[in-house]
Amino acid sequence: MALAGSPASLPLCVCLLLASDFVQAGRLLVVPMDGSHWLTMKMVVEKLVNKGHEVVVVVPEVSWQLGKSMNLTVKTYSISHTLEDLNREFKYFSDTQWKTPEQSMLSLMTGTAKGFFEIIFSHCRDLFNDKKLVEHLRQSSFDAVFLDPFDVCGLTVAKYLSLPSVIFARGVFCHYIEEGAKCPSPLSYVPRILLKFTDTMTFTERVWNHISYMLEHAICPYFFKTASEIASEVLQTPVTMEDLFNQVSIWLLRTDFVLDFPKPVMPNMVFVGGMNCQQRKPISQVCYFTFSP
Repeated sequence: MALAGSPASLPLCVCLLLASDFVQAGRLLVVPMDGSHWLTMKMVVEKLVNKGHEVVVVVPEVSWQLGKSMNLTVKTYSISHTLEDLNREFKYFSDTQWKTPEQSMLSLMTGTAKGFFEIIFSHCRDLFNDKKLVEHLRQSSFDAVFLDPFDVCGLTVAKYLSLPSVIFARGVFCHYIEEGAKCPSPLSYVPRILLKFTDTMTFTERVWNHISYMLEHAICPYFFKTASEIASEVLQTPVTMEDLFNQVSIWLLRTDFVLDFPKPVMPNMVFVGGMNCQQRKPISQVCYFTFSP
């Protein structure tokens, strides 16, 4: 595989696969996340298919939106819970956020989000329990894995298949986007997410920002415990979240740098605009009439 060469060549090769009209069509494995995340990723996947790339999407049999009404190859695997289980956990999570929104990333990870994400994380074990599907993916000679990092499984799949990974996301929980991309995020100037601080923090706010960052390091392994345990089982070696995020070749960030606080970015971090919802139809034209006196 040309893309399995030196690490320095991976970002350029993957960018060409995803963006160029002038290179040979590639084979892309897509590991998405359900819900609004998929509505956004779906637009990109459809563009890749239209450009002639061969795209295979791996999805659970039970989902809200995944793989529906798409003219591409979809591989499914059975899961250990029902749609009712997924709806129940998400409703509990969303209802709580409307009534009493979490005020910090720590309260979010230790509160109502955990049950919902435990179900999402469990999909990865179900995927790798499907030995026939896994062997098919191994034999398919993909060029890269295009993934949403929120369910973590795409990172595990990429590491298992020894393929370059391309993240498509607004961001990720915890500190993994900075540390995985080796991207400095000075705590004296860049507030942690959900703290509602500005980049002109008082001394007290800066101290709390540092404390929040240290608490993330303590709590994040607990939040992602199931995901890292599954990855360790699959790869047959102890795996941390840092191990999974350190392998990322390209970060396609669904935002714009002007919407965030100023901070350094790495060459493999690409801003692709604030695409966060399903593409809607254009607003109809309005005709204006002028009257002469």
